[in-house]
Amino acid sequence: MRLAYLITQYPKVSHTFIRREILALERLGHTVIRLAIRNSRQELVEKKDIDERAKTTYFLGGKNHSQAFTVMLEFVRQPFAVVREVYRAICAGIRSEIGFLRNLSYVIEALFFLAVLRKKQIDHVHAHFVSNSTAVARIMRRLGGPPYSFTAHGRVMFDSPQSLDVKGKVAEAAFVVGISDYTVSQLLRWARIDDWLKIHVVRCAVSESFFNRARSMLPASKQFVCVGRLSAEKGQLLLMQAFARVAADFGDATLTFVGDGPLRDTIQAASDRLGISKRVHLTGNLDESGVSKEIAQSRALIVPSFMEGLPVVIMESFALGRPVIATSISGIPELVFPGENGWLIPAGNIDRLEVAMREALTLPPETLEKMGHRGREVVKKRHDLCAEVAKLDGLFRRYSSDSA
Repeated sequence: MRLAYLITQYPKVSHTFIRREILALERLGHTVIRLAIRNSRQELVEKKDIDERAKTTYFLGGKNHSQAFTVMLEFVRQPFAVVREVYRAICAGIRSEIGFLRNLSYVIEALFFLAVLRKKQIDHVHAHFVSNSTAVARIMRRLGGPPYSFTAHGRVMFDSPQSLDVKGKVAEAAFVVGISDYTVSQLLRWARIDDWLKIHVVRCAVSESFFNRARSMLPASKQFVCVGRLSAEKGQLLLMQAFARVAADFGDATLTFVGDGPLRDTIQAASDRLGISKRVHLTGNLDESGVSKEIAQSRALIVPSFMEGLPVVIMESFALGRPVIATSISGIPELVFPGENGWLIPAGNIDRLEVAMREALTLPPETLEKMGHRGREVVKKRHDLCAEVAKLDGLFRRYSSDSA
């Protein structure tokens, strides 16, 4: 099949699982073109992401006069249908939190990408995330474009399901994917009952490089690692407070943050204020090899988020044989089992986070290694790249034949 993958920003440090999915589909024989509304402003550190950027067609960042001509040409092709979509966008904008200008931009983006789809003879569009990209794919379908599907993940869907019109997007999609049982449950919650059968679980997969890396013994150091975007919803400021309490009793304990984001300076200032600046390290964004190295050098990964989908970094930590301390939210309990391969704590509870960290520092190394091994087995069983992409491949083929 000739597929188009549509993402709001691509490539991006936090979207490596999308890249793995695309490359795996290509290995199965699909032709996949990459479409993105805009380029990520992040500095890319992974060569594979740099290569992906060169393969991606962008709406924003191209030649404006050429894009304007393309949009006008599509308008001339079907003016009445486009006017109808503009009217829908204005009505939707009045009801939504983002306003009608954003919704109007979706129509313009859809017109531009529709021309690309026609030129590339695309059979099916698959979007990632429920917001911008799926909205554009939906409009393209209404304007005569190919069927679309989307993968739902991230916190946005959980925050604003009605504003995003999850029900309508599911209804008009050929099929819908959730990355976890929890995500699927929320799709079922907001979709029409008649559309439940088109909603499926396809789990995110971990890179084979994490499994192929030589397994190492638990390090003697007492390092914790937290990997992810530095932002308020990730709970890193509460982690700093819990770590400050732990560090007072464990003079050799350290905490490393891998990632970047708007909270970087705030975290740095907090470490100074709490008197732990020499024990807290911020690496910035790292490539896949750098992330695996930091996890392997740690006693445990910590995920203190207030809201998540199901972080791929948990799978990466387990693949490397390291246990995980995480908040008991959304899809995380599907992977982290207390006492078996890690700790689950209530989101926002500093006291419970402190207790879990103390336990991780005092448990015998062989116990932590067994926990990491159990986590590795769970990931191998439930998050295998070949198996999950095979499911997605089956969905593309099944629903393309249904619509033929």
